[in-house]
Amino acid sequence: MERNLQTSGWTAGDRLQIIAGPCAIEGEDMAFRIAESLVETCSALDLPLIFKGSYRKANRSRIDSFTGIGDEAALDILAKVAHHFGIPVTTDIHTAEEAAVAAAYVDVLQIPAFLCRQTDLLVAAANTGKVVNIKKGQFLSAESMEHAVQKVRDSGNPKAWLTERGTTFGYQDLVVDFRGLAAMRTYGPTVMDLTHSLQQPNQSSGVTGGRPELIAHMARTAVAAGADGVFIETHPDPSTAKSDGANMLALDRFSGLAQQMKTMREAYLAATS
Repeated sequence: MERNLQTSGWTAGDRLQIIAGPCAIEGEDMAFRIAESLVETCSALDLPLIFKGSYRKANRSRIDSFTGIGDEAALDILAKVAHHFGIPVTTDIHTAEEAAVAAAYVDVLQIPAFLCRQTDLLVAAANTGKVVNIKKGQFLSAESMEHAVQKVRDSGNPKAWLTERGTTFGYQDLVVDFRGLAAMRTYGPTVMDLTHSLQQPNQSSGVTGGRPELIAHMARTAVAAGADGVFIETHPDPSTAKSDGANMLALDRFSGLAQQMKTMREAYLAATS
């Protein structure tokens, strides 16, 4: 995939866009190990890949939760991954001031779901000229995301994407309404977050739970429903991941799942052509 993402930023065409990587950048060796495996699989299947890693985790349940290895160190690792493998990279930002800083290292700026209505954050991200991938708030309808996209476009940047990541269902669970994919696709390219949509947040322990055994089910359903891409957090050993391990995909399962999704995408295109 081209690192210089143009116009809408969407260069995947009819292919399923893959956005994948660890929840957080834990170190250079780990990031390169994950990226190498993802690149090998996606290259073999001709699936465009964007490598994802958070350079800092700002939304944590407890003050003692892992937040990162240092902003500059983590951003530098993302840039090294991009350069070494020749692929786009993405990370999330949390304040308007972070937009320009992160944009110097990455190709796509991700807006966290809890912050998707923050006008100053969206405008600052748009002003970098980078692709802005906005995660739908757990508290919002799919239709309301049109306004978030419009804030980016009204700031002079046409490169806005959306990501579905579930809707709050009670205090400690999420549910996905797949009608939302159809709605959001009318506003721009729409990605399905396969791992965060299976989170079980707000656990009494202060550590988010999840249902990773349902990732493949969620993947097949999302691709069949017309998702333009998928977002997957993955790790060689989710049980030892420093962030969000409870809902991550084990790295050795990615290849098989990617093949399933490619097949489902081809079936979807054939059925809707």
